[in-house]
Amino acid sequence: MPAAMEFAMSAKTLLTSLFQYKSNVDEELLDALDSFSDRAPSEELLSAFRVLNHAHIVDRIFAANLQKKFHGYTASWSREPPAFADLASAIRQTDEWYLNYVLRLTPDELEEVIDFTFTDGGQGRMSREEMLAHVITHSGYHRGEAGRLLPDIENTAMRDVFAGYLHRAEPQRRGH
Repeated sequence: MPAAMEFAMSAKTLLTSLFQYKSNVDEELLDALDSFSDRAPSEELLSAFRVLNHAHIVDRIFAANLQKKFHGYTASWSREPPAFADLASAIRQTDEWYLNYVLRLTPDELEEVIDFTFTDGGQGRMSREEMLAHVITHSGYHRGEAGRLLPDIENTAMRDVFAGYLHRAEPQRRGH
């Protein structure tokens, strides 16, 4: 097996695990944020929703880019986020889409370089692997930002680490 193919298969395994992780920790954060839904929305909570909406918009933009489709977004940010229930549902659907998408990719598709347009009209070029890595790192950054905005959910935010997820998902990793 050529080294490039071997690497791509390894990349697919890693990306699959990372998107499983993303879905899991997104779910934990959304569940924690849902406990705030009966309270009057504070500025911090609204800021957290805006940040998560931004991350979600970028997820959707890159989902379109990965499929070589027009994304239709003119910005990666919106002044007002959708209602929390709608945002949470959209995030869950998008997480499921990404996981299913990664599972279907071939090594050659992972390496394919795709031209796309950013929301500011600038041109971009990235491989699918790079785009998927961007989605993972971008969303993780913004989950952390949302967690810092809402200290009451610190315990949930602190669990947002890949090593912690792997050991929760596969407890046998803790044994020797």
